[in-house]
Amino acid sequence: MFYYLDGILAHTEPHLAVIDCGGVGYACHTTLTTLGRVSPGDKVRLYTYLHIREDIFDLYGFSDIEELNCFKMLIGISGVGPRAAISILSSASPERLALSVITGDEKTLTTAPGIGKKLAQRIILELKDKMTRAQLEAGSGPAAYAPMAGAGKASEAISALAVLGYSQAEAAMALKGLDTESLALEELVRQALKRMAL
Repeated sequence: MFYYLDGILAHTEPHLAVIDCGGVGYACHTTLTTLGRVSPGDKVRLYTYLHIREDIFDLYGFSDIEELNCFKMLIGISGVGPRAAISILSSASPERLALSVITGDEKTLTTAPGIGKKLAQRIILELKDKMTRAQLEAGSGPAAYAPMAGAGKASEAISALAVLGYSQAEAAMALKGLDTESLALEELVRQALKRMAL
């Protein structure tokens, strides 16, 4: 229904940003990461997700598309509601979340308030499964990584970007020309995301 809100940040509270759009204040539940990037009085754009249930009509807003995509993936997992997804994304950036899924690092997820070991394991398992299915459907399974044999860090970066919803071709293009040898994996993913945002 709403793709984004463009307006002035009128008010903030923990996990809440109120955006004044033409005299109407929209309350957006958000992450601490998004709140850390803005200040009251700033002109902001938040990419939104409208969560509707029987008696719930909540708007969620994020400073970038990657965070929104991660939020949507997280709430698609059994047992992960919007509050849990906000908690996870307040503790881990989209890049860190993707790397946690690829490496099976449940400790990163359990640092988020309300996220226990079992839920962290389920998140990792289901996101890995979704990534594998998407690669098979797109014909980008293990064979598609063959040209990158010997480039372990580049392959891991492509897998991390796949967790964030990018195709293998988009990820490979974004990594082209980056120093895959000397950059840390998280920095490699971060730079690739910046390139794709341009």
